[in-house]
Amino acid sequence: MTDASFFDESTEQSQVKSAIVSKYFWAWAQVMMSAARRYPQRSSGRIAYIDLFCGPGEYADGAPSTPLKVLGQAVADPRLRQMLVTIFNDKDGDACETLQQAIQDLPGIKILRYAPEIWNEEVGETIARRFKQISFVPTLFFVDPWGYKGLSLELINSVLKDWGCDCIFFFNYNRVSMGLANPAVKAHMDALFGPPRAQTLREQVAALPPQERELAVVEALCQALKAGGRYVLPFRFKNASGGRTSHYIVFVSKAERGYILMKDIMAGESSHSHQGVPTFEYAPAPPQRKLLFEMSRPLDTLADELLQRYAGQSLSVEQVFLRHHVDTPYVIKNYKAALLELERQGKIQVRATTGTRRKGTMANHLFIVFPEPPVTHDA
Repeated sequence: MTDASFFDESTEQSQVKSAIVSKYFWAWAQVMMSAARRYPQRSSGRIAYIDLFCGPGEYADGAPSTPLKVLGQAVADPRLRQMLVTIFNDKDGDACETLQQAIQDLPGIKILRYAPEIWNEEVGETIARRFKQISFVPTLFFVDPWGYKGLSLELINSVLKDWGCDCIFFFNYNRVSMGLANPAVKAHMDALFGPPRAQTLREQVAALPPQERELAVVEALCQALKAGGRYVLPFRFKNASGGRTSHYIVFVSKAERGYILMKDIMAGESSHSHQGVPTFEYAPAPPQRKLLFEMSRPLDTLADELLQRYAGQSLSVEQVFLRHHVDTPYVIKNYKAALLELERQGKIQVRATTGTRRKGTMANHLFIVFPEPPVTHDA
């Protein structure tokens, strides 16, 4: 974050955001370190974490922000401390100096094989062009600008082009929504969505009510990011009253495994759920329309969708999940719950090909036999 006031206190929203990033970093790092042993030519024995808007590393109340959490994880893990390269950047020189001191004060920091690098640069076209020319080792990029300056498709594409590279970025919906109608920042909006998509979006949202406008903006962003077969996962933060969206963090990856890992992490950080289905949002206050919230039945909807989509097929539980879950709010436990309910209702058959099945379980290897679709007769 480049706005110093953001670090004046450690808010619940900031803690959730930092938890999502640091938890994913840890899960991603385990996968990448294992892959590096199998495919050493892809990583040169290194993995990396790059934070382009790092801030001072600590909030005013002394709580560590993401850079110190990531470094602390590296210090604590024998493999990670030998492989991790870290780069922290901020255009604010004072923030860089504060972070440098915080890193020096971190217990065990000198045990890292690669000392953290701190850059003091403004993020924009220059750094995006530089990244285009670099072949990255597996790298997790965190791009966390206060507004939208510096955030562009070019930058995101430049860091995702190489194997094992994922990106998490902060999307300030309110500022972007206002910026779409502001000619003074047209270049920034074009850089974020791509010029043709940005122009279409301006025309589309001009007369939309707030909720539909937000859906249109986020959908346009996701579609722009999905070019090249990428997986995109947004997580929404609401304001203190829970009535309006504050911002999003957005995850982008070329790997479905990374998408699944992040989906589980974001699901766990969601403040609410419907029938056990996560909302992928954090709202400090309870839902304002509690009755509507409680009437939502997404698990029932999932069960109906599975019956219709896979009618007449026999698939393992894992196959059902992998074929259906992308771009849905459902995680693996939701599929197992829906399938258990369908079995209880006698609408599917469940078969174990090996071993015995424990009562009330739905293991990944079990096969689901979906009934044929009902035959309709013309009048």
